[in-house]
Amino acid sequence: MTPPRVARLVTRSSSTSPNPFAVAWSVIRALGTVPAPRFDAGSVEKVDHGQLAAVLDALRDVGIARLAEQRGALESYRRRLEHIDPDTLGPSEALAYWLNLYNAGALVLSADAQRDEVGTVLRVPGAFSRPWATVQGRPLSLDAIEHAKIRRFQDARIHGALVCGAASCPTLRFEPYSGALLHDQLHDQLKAFFAGGGAVVRSDDGVPTLFLSRILRWFGGDFVRPHRMPTFIPATKQAVAGAVREWLPAEMRLGSTEGPRAVAFHPYDWSLACSIG
Repeated sequence: MTPPRVARLVTRSSSTSPNPFAVAWSVIRALGTVPAPRFDAGSVEKVDHGQLAAVLDALRDVGIARLAEQRGALESYRRRLEHIDPDTLGPSEALAYWLNLYNAGALVLSADAQRDEVGTVLRVPGAFSRPWATVQGRPLSLDAIEHAKIRRFQDARIHGALVCGAASCPTLRFEPYSGALLHDQLHDQLKAFFAGGGAVVRSDDGVPTLFLSRILRWFGGDFVRPHRMPTFIPATKQAVAGAVREWLPAEMRLGSTEGPRAVAFHPYDWSLACSIG
């Protein structure tokens, strides 16, 4: 696997964390006001994500630090998707649509943070709660797209595919998601996320411990109970580790020879950064 290209978009560090009450209210509001996604199981319609592919190619070639140069192209891509009704797509094509729309918005959010020279996307006003795209006549924020649309497809692997412009978020894939390839793309993304730092084994206190991304603390219930997504019912650390076992490197799986004996979660670094690979 080629190591991802990583860039700190600004040098100023940040200890900012999300306000949990503001996040909870944004999510509750989205789930209460935004209808669940629908799809046409018999549809063979395909969405052309070529505009996003061109942006990702450019970022791979010149570096994520020049993200601001792609802001206009990302907004043009958003406008194109706004003219598509995702409810007419098949299930995989519809999920790919929402994933790409979200990630394009997260890149614009990162570009805004880069322009404003702040240390984290959380210091951009509105960040994940401001409207990003209008789909079917309804303005949607990134929170609404993630929680009211994407998570309702009940595939927990999406947590390895969504990016947020933070150092601890998953790597930005260098190709758009597509319905035809989605299963393999999501499987590959989650494996790459864990292999690239989303899971590590350390023995800080003499006990080999599996440290998982804090994303798994927030959304571990989605992996343990995917049929209940989006779920906010907490899951035990051991249950989460068992639920993601198939995507972990063999030596990191609980019960493996000389493998980890305990589970913990990393702190989450919200400093403005991004990796692409």
